[in-house]
Amino acid sequence: MTAALRRSTNLTRLLQKNSVTDPIGDPKLLQTQMQTHSKAYLRFPHVFRKARDYDLSPSVFSSAFSSAKSSVEAPSVSKLGFVGWYLGMIQSRPVLTKSVTAALIYTAADLSSQTLAKSSFSESYDLVRTARMAGYGMLVLGPSLHFWFNFMSKSYPKRDMFSTLKKMAMGQVLFGPTMTFAFFSLNACLQGENGGEIVARLQRDLFPTLLNGVMYWPICDFITFRFIPVHLQPLVSNGFSYLWTIYITYMAGLEKAVTTS
Repeated sequence: MTAALRRSTNLTRLLQKNSVTDPIGDPKLLQTQMQTHSKAYLRFPHVFRKARDYDLSPSVFSSAFSSAKSSVEAPSVSKLGFVGWYLGMIQSRPVLTKSVTAALIYTAADLSSQTLAKSSFSESYDLVRTARMAGYGMLVLGPSLHFWFNFMSKSYPKRDMFSTLKKMAMGQVLFGPTMTFAFFSLNACLQGENGGEIVARLQRDLFPTLLNGVMYWPICDFITFRFIPVHLQPLVSNGFSYLWTIYITYMAGLEKAVTTS
């Protein structure tokens, strides 16, 4: 029993020497420890200083995300093949792409028109005429379609029914007659016709062509303006113009009109 009492006395002295206290039993000590821990948690700006040292800015994460996104989207664009390449060319070089497209369509339409008008398979093609049509599509129609559709999109940005009807009316009143007049005049001039012959050709061919255009183009313009995005509208319009160009190149290839002296 003496040994047990001695061990209890030694334990008491050891506790007093090391100041071991019960924080739960001492509210002041508990409050002091909580304030100490709070101050330690409040000293967190050094974490952001280290983040700045490593340049962990939002741009790093955004660039990493964008690179990952581009790496995911790149195969999908490449899988589109010719369509993806063509859409990319429309975005990067819109005027040139639409001009080349118009030239190719006018070339194909003129060859089709000459094929339909041939009396025999042995009859040769008029390649000079085809070159004139391709040049008109490349230098005149392609750029004109690009700027016209952009102008219509800025003037009437909506694609509702009322805006579509206004675009159709503008096309029939302004764009269509102007381009038809330019087509007949330039083609006749390149064929070597003089001023009187050009005027006689316009008097003979312009009004019937415009009348047939009123019966053909409104439905094409409705589909183009109502459902097609503006950057693809020249392509769709050129697609519709294939049949129209077969007709109009046939009209342009007619003999000279008789002039009245």
